[in-house]
Amino acid sequence: MTEEIEVWLERRYVGSRHTSEWFNTAGRNVKTGLIASVIVSQWTWAATILQSSNVAWEYGISGPFWYASGATIQVLLFGVMAIEIKRKAPQAHTVCEIIKARWGTAAHVVFLLFCFMTNIIVTAMLLLGGSAVVNALTGVNIYAASFLIPLGVILYTLAGGLKVTFLASYIHSVIGKFGNI
Repeated sequence: MTEEIEVWLERRYVGSRHTSEWFNTAGRNVKTGLIASVIVSQWTWAATILQSSNVAWEYGISGPFWYASGATIQVLLFGVMAIEIKRKAPQAHTVCEIIKARWGTAAHVVFLLFCFMTNIIVTAMLLLGGSAVVNALTGVNIYAASFLIPLGVILYTLAGGLKVTFLASYIHSVIGKFGNI
C-alpha cells in the first residue's frame, strides 16, 4: 500500500512520468544513501548470515569480523566498478548491454546465460532460505512460504518498479536493524 502512495505522490508532486524507462531505472535519480542501504540489505542475505554464524561458532567472536572484512573488498570493488560503468555508459541498463557493445554478440549470449543461471541459483537459495526461516519462526509450510514470499515482492515491484524495490530494501534493513536491538 505504501508503494502505491509513494508512486502517486511522485507523479503528483514531482511530476515524474512513469514509463518503462522509469520503471526499470528508477528515473535514474536514486541517491547515494538509498543505494548504500540497498547494497547492505542485499549483501546480508540468508546464506551470508548463516555462514557468518557458522564462522562465529567455529572461530569465536572474531570469525564474523574477518568473514565480513573479506567480503567488504568485493563489495567495494563492485561499487567502484559500478561508478565507472555509470560514467562511461550512462544510458546502459544492464551489464549484458555493455558486454554486447564492447565484445559482440557471442560474448553477449555467453554472459546472458551465465547471468541467467546465477540469478536462478541465487533466487532459489534466497527463497528456500527465507522459506526455512519463515517456517522456523511461524510454522508456515515451506512450500506455502516459497509461493507467498515472491508474491509480495512481485506486488510491490509492479506497483513502483526499481525505486520501490530500493525503498523496500531500505525498510527491511531498518526493521532488521531495530528488530535486533
